[in-house]
Amino acid sequence: MERLKNAFKNGFKNNMKQYSMLIALVFIMIMFQILTEGILLKPINVSRLIYQNSYVLILSIGMLLCILTGGNIDLSVGSIVAFVSALSALFSVTFGLPVWVSIILGLLSGLLAGMWQGFWIAYVKIPPFIVTLAGMLLFRGINNIILNGKTVLLPELYTKISSGVIPDVVGGTSHLTTILIGALSVLGFLLLSRISRSEKMKFGFEVESKTAYYTRLFIISFVIMLFSYWLSLANGLPIILVILAALILFYAFLTQKTVVGRHIYAMGGNRKAAELSGIKTKKILFWVYANMGLLAAVAGIVFAGRLNSASPTAGDGFELDAIAACFIGGASATGGVGTVMGAIIGGFIMGILNNGMSIMGISVFWQQIVKGLVLLLAVAFDVYSKSKVKIKTAS
Repeated sequence: MERLKNAFKNGFKNNMKQYSMLIALVFIMIMFQILTEGILLKPINVSRLIYQNSYVLILSIGMLLCILTGGNIDLSVGSIVAFVSALSALFSVTFGLPVWVSIILGLLSGLLAGMWQGFWIAYVKIPPFIVTLAGMLLFRGINNIILNGKTVLLPELYTKISSGVIPDVVGGTSHLTTILIGALSVLGFLLLSRISRSEKMKFGFEVESKTAYYTRLFIISFVIMLFSYWLSLANGLPIILVILAALILFYAFLTQKTVVGRHIYAMGGNRKAAELSGIKTKKILFWVYANMGLLAAVAGIVFAGRLNSASPTAGDGFELDAIAACFIGGASATGGVGTVMGAIIGGFIMGILNNGMSIMGISVFWQQIVKGLVLLLAVAFDVYSKSKVKIKTAS
């Protein structure tokens, strides 16, 4: 028992902010579950939470990479969401192109928008704040020109991507395909965890105790199966959740397990030192913003499908939600610190706050005040943690 206690204590110290935000997420869920008299965690509302927050979570992944490079942000992502949704209407409705062609062209347009901004930031050396502020105005203007201030209905496939579910091929009283996918996910997680632990032990790296290791596997596996069962009681596994899970896995691997990821963190930690060690910081900065444009395009297609239309006001304020999700989830305001899962946790905190207060009938104005205070406290916690580290180092 004492060994287990020490293992969790050391693990919490090493990942204090991310774990503290996870604890905060659980606390907020329990609090709103009580205040909403059990409505928050009803299967249908859990499914609705995923649909409502999917595009902000996608944006927060890309925003995290921007922040990691040195506390930089992208103010244009909401406008790129609107820009890509307007292009979707242009390609699929006005030009009559097949939907899959329109989606590919929309993704390429978002990538090009990100590359445009990345060029000015990385090679012309204009501050990201200025470039993306200009982009926010530029892409919003193009959106309004394309739509001419009107809302345009989109083909049904867009709605299926953002609001559809995986077909139940197994059948039964509940959505058994969702439960089966959950079980396969648990098996994949256990296999990857085993391989990772074996690799670390092979090369002599420190690993957690067996007790802590098996306890962690049990808790995560239980949560995955419970979550799958809960979704099966609603409509089933949302297609957008599959897309989101793929993005989380890819970018978590990119940031934690690849040379590119290490270079992004190194650049955020100390850009001059990174340059002196041979890291091509301009190239990294360029592709980070190009990637942000691509993910904004994905979010634009998802959001357009959610509304089943392209709207002149699409994406309003999305950049603020994405930035807040990253900082609440543990990203440092100065760069070099943060994880993909942390950004996702931060996004869910924001989403549950919105959903819980809406169920309770709390005014939108009060919701803004609460979210602003949560963001301020999260950044204050980051500053306080860093000041404690500096004091310990100095002593």
